[in-house]
Amino acid sequence: MGLGQIIRQRREEMKLTLDEVSNKIGFSKPYLSTIETSKVKNPPSDDLLNKLEEVLEFDPGMLLHIAHLERMPSDLRQKYEKNEAEVEKWRQIVKGVIDKEVSPNKLSKLVSKKKLRIKQKKESLAPGRLVPVINKVSAGYPRDFNDLDYPVGIADDYIRCPDVHDPNAFAVRVVGDSMEPKFKEGDIVIFSPAADVKSGDDCFIRFTMPHETTFKRAFFEKDNKVRLQPRNDKYAPSIVEGKRINGIYRAIIKHEIL
Repeated sequence: MGLGQIIRQRREEMKLTLDEVSNKIGFSKPYLSTIETSKVKNPPSDDLLNKLEEVLEFDPGMLLHIAHLERMPSDLRQKYEKNEAEVEKWRQIVKGVIDKEVSPNKLSKLVSKKKLRIKQKKESLAPGRLVPVINKVSAGYPRDFNDLDYPVGIADDYIRCPDVHDPNAFAVRVVGDSMEPKFKEGDIVIFSPAADVKSGDDCFIRFTMPHETTFKRAFFEKDNKVRLQPRNDKYAPSIVEGKRINGIYRAIIKHEIL
């Protein structure tokens, strides 16, 4: 989510119009509109961003941080954000070790087997967790997606999400039309392994042999069976054995392609 989308989302959550924000900060409504739609030619000044942070009740420095990142050359920014995401993962691993009071000689074993269960803690709104986008539209859904992690190098892109706090969250670009009208091809959907899954939720589902994945509504039936239901009525549902599923992750956020 870019700077403009973050500003617009907060403004709409606070039920403020562009006119109201314009009057409060002393900048024109048309200019604010170009910022929100990412069509601005002149990057917003630090003074404007400071005023927006105050009026829209962001943490001090949050919008400045995001704006400064967006001004970085794309190659440097990609490297910075990838490194930041990797560092955050290691922070969570270390925190899990400390919380569980694990002895140092067991650290490498726990890391290699990915058995650490990180306690989720509600955080205040921050500049945004970098969530890896683990597929490209042309590639379909990833066949080698790894439970609660993503293979090194598979995330060619990241999306910044201020309201996501699960360190293992991941994003996928929707492929095809089976989940229309709610999810269109190209939309980016974020999934959280930490989120509870209920029957009827939109889920990213990972199977055992043959190893494959899909994005469908999941309904838990009798006899340990799961009905995978497309949202598009022209596609039929399928019934699978529960033992075939070794990962099911609920969709928590959708980013539409503008």
